[in-house]
Amino acid sequence: MSNSKLDHLLLLIQSLSKSEKRNFKLYANRIKKNKNAKFIKLFEIMSKMNFYQEKKILENTFIRKIQLSNMKAHLYKQILSSIRLQQHTIKNSDIQIHEFLDFAKILYNKGLYIQSLKFLKKAKIIAIWNESNTILLELVEFEKMIESQHITRSICSKSVELSLESKELIERVQCNNALSSLSLELYGLYLKVGYVRNEKDKIFIETYFRTNLPKFDISKLSFYEKLFLYQAQVWYHSIRQDFIMCYRSSCKWVELFQNHVRTKKIAPVSYLKGYHYLLNTLFYLNHYSKFINVLEKFEKEVQNGGIILNGNTRILIFMYKYTNRINKHYMEGTFSEGVKNILPSLFKDLNQISTFLDSHYIMVLYYKIACLYFGSGDNQNTIRYLLKIMENKEKNLRKDLQCFARLLHLISCYESGLDENMDRKIQSAYKFFIQMDDLYIVQKKIIHFFKNLGSFYPHQMKEQFQKLRDKLIKYSDHPYEKRTFLYLDIISWLNSKIENKSIEMIIKEKFSKNHS
Repeated sequence: MSNSKLDHLLLLIQSLSKSEKRNFKLYANRIKKNKNAKFIKLFEIMSKMNFYQEKKILENTFIRKIQLSNMKAHLYKQILSSIRLQQHTIKNSDIQIHEFLDFAKILYNKGLYIQSLKFLKKAKIIAIWNESNTILLELVEFEKMIESQHITRSICSKSVELSLESKELIERVQCNNALSSLSLELYGLYLKVGYVRNEKDKIFIETYFRTNLPKFDISKLSFYEKLFLYQAQVWYHSIRQDFIMCYRSSCKWVELFQNHVRTKKIAPVSYLKGYHYLLNTLFYLNHYSKFINVLEKFEKEVQNGGIILNGNTRILIFMYKYTNRINKHYMEGTFSEGVKNILPSLFKDLNQISTFLDSHYIMVLYYKIACLYFGSGDNQNTIRYLLKIMENKEKNLRKDLQCFARLLHLISCYESGLDENMDRKIQSAYKFFIQMDDLYIVQKKIIHFFKNLGSFYPHQMKEQFQKLRDKLIKYSDHPYEKRTFLYLDIISWLNSKIENKSIEMIIKEKFSKNHS
């Protein structure tokens, strides 16, 4: 049986707001004969489903199994048409531009060239205002074609003006495409492997960035060109673990939107991402006061309706709100408080939105939840959420998280006393690191430590924890080895074993000392 994740129609219906559902029914029933139509009955049945049930559909409608596929495709198109009309009523700029372009083409085909040019002019005004250069180039090229083929009583200089406009737009679109492609490709690399692991990775990413970064004059770049540039810089510096430079670029990213307030409504997803990477960088820099200040601004803006709400932004607000709230508890060492105050509402919201989350977001969230449980001393739940990551079938997605989930899993199993199959678990983790080409000095030392644990007497354990800590501290500022400490606060755990305190107490004391 199909489930909701595999059924695109059910996913679309579940994404509809109450007003969108109501407007669809009005749209579908605008034609009298549609009132008893099969596709409307199908919509009513599927609106009440939490997961796809073909048997229920066939039993409660007059649709035969052979008709169902076509009926679902018809309903899918009808819903999209209804939403398109609603989007037009709230003046979606992209839809307006395409509508005016369609009108211009209809009038052109009827030989009404002057009227066609008037609609092109309207479309160009909106495109220029929104810096939609790709569609603007299409409008200019169509205008050039009309002017070159027909007498439109335009002034003589019009052809020269259009040629210059077209040339400038082509250069702008090329620069825009180069920067957006660079941003996207760097983001893809970040999702795949995370941070640089060695000198080879570093040389590759630096060469790739220099080679693909187009020449530009920052003062002449448009809003979107600057946005793609800052995004590319954030991914680049993140991958290289240069968090100072990452902070600067993410600041520019957020400030760009704050200096162009109207763009928050045009590209809210990019604005949210900028906020998140600014917060993420401050978390890695352990700059608590700035982190709290930015987090408060972010949550206030969301609460006050400063960010437009739609399917995409709701998902990102959910992810970024909870991820950064959890990060706040990491920094403070208040893990138990986080488990008590954050996780109940997180699980409730996750239940409603999980269908729309992709594997990357889910994996990040599970790792955050696991670390929160680990810090609070709840090893059973830590293991539970780490296993969700370890059982993920997409081995090429977030290899870094999948690797470090296995390290934390070993520690949690040891802490919880579930060490009867420890040798097999150690071997499995070791093989996975080899398979992912991610076995470096720090990981080797941690795995080697667990492998030899059985040979130590209880009275020797404290000394062994001290030895491991002393070995690992040397690598906490290493250009490549330090990335392990970004995923896992292994030093605080070792200190907790040495000082016979909870890891929560160790991090709280460290926080108090740094922020007294």
